[in-house]
Amino acid sequence: MIRQTLLLTAAALLLGCAADAEQTAPLTPAPAAQPAPLAFPTTIEPELADRFSRLALNCVQQEFPNKISRTTNDAESIGAPRELFPVFYGCFDWHSAVHGHWLLVRLLRLDALSPDARAEALAKLDENITAENVAGELANFRRAERGSWERPYGWAWLLQLTAELREWDSPEAREWLAQLEPLEADIVAATKEWLPKLAYPIRLGTHNQSAFAMTLMLDWAEVAGDEQFSALIKSGARDYHADDVDCPLSYEPSGEDFLSPCLMEADLMRRVLAPEDYSGWLTAFLPNIPTDGSADWLAPAIVLDASDGKLVHLDGVNSSRAWNLYNIARALPEDDRRRAALVAAAKAHADAGVAAVSDEHYSGSHWLASFATYLMTDRGWNKSAGG
Repeated sequence: MIRQTLLLTAAALLLGCAADAEQTAPLTPAPAAQPAPLAFPTTIEPELADRFSRLALNCVQQEFPNKISRTTNDAESIGAPRELFPVFYGCFDWHSAVHGHWLLVRLLRLDALSPDARAEALAKLDENITAENVAGELANFRRAERGSWERPYGWAWLLQLTAELREWDSPEAREWLAQLEPLEADIVAATKEWLPKLAYPIRLGTHNQSAFAMTLMLDWAEVAGDEQFSALIKSGARDYHADDVDCPLSYEPSGEDFLSPCLMEADLMRRVLAPEDYSGWLTAFLPNIPTDGSADWLAPAIVLDASDGKLVHLDGVNSSRAWNLYNIARALPEDDRRRAALVAAAKAHADAGVAAVSDEHYSGSHWLASFATYLMTDRGWNKSAGG
């Protein structure tokens, strides 16, 4: 009996020690849950590619309606769109026609089109981009009254078009580039003359914005190997924006924006600053980017009348904001806690921007597909920085 009592007492003591040890010993932490990989645009779905191409194919040779906006000294020089702009006379205005052509070249280069759409795109581009037609475009640009016509938005899109052709290794691309090179050279020379005289950046949400144009122009300079032009844009971007802080993103968008002044600037600067400098610059410039992975910190813009050519701009701001947000996120270190919220907001904006692309109203159908194509084919991602 004594032996049994001793054994029971020892067992109780051992159990008590084990319980105490369980309460006092440090717990081994469970492995941290790995966040889901961040998703970025990579390839465009065939259905989207054909839908976007159809909108461009329907307008690149549609002369009217047309908005001719240029300075003239006499009535005779007003002319008809096709006479004035033998290549880029469609899609309502010159710059929209230019990026309509870019859209087709982009999707052809990616081999994203169905056979029928591909054949039609090749035929229309071949018909429009000829030496004779480009000579007519040059005549328009070399007028004494040219002034600031299509500067900088249309100029930037023309360089984006020729950059795409430069990167596409095909007989068609080489032929079209050869025809467009005189116009490309004219625009590059005009930009090199203009930028050093631009004392201040143009902080608008529409065509005249300087940051958007500089992103497209910088990408062209690097594709074309024009180091002088690249250095000019990079130094200009630093002069304009290196010291910018507290951009008022909460004030955006304005009622007719299709570009974000704040986000487009941030997208420009990630092309210009070294990665180790960009993160700190972004902290000062946009200090309120959340770190919780939420999307609702930046709501997509709304359009209450898609038939209104100005109000429908806001469908475009959703697409352009999306590519800005994706690009900003990828420019940050992988462990930066802001990246998830940037990508979540980008996805919400991308969904809204792509859903708005339709043929219901010409006010949007003549241009929104270009912005959606730029977004969904990830054209804006350029890893180079610094220099």
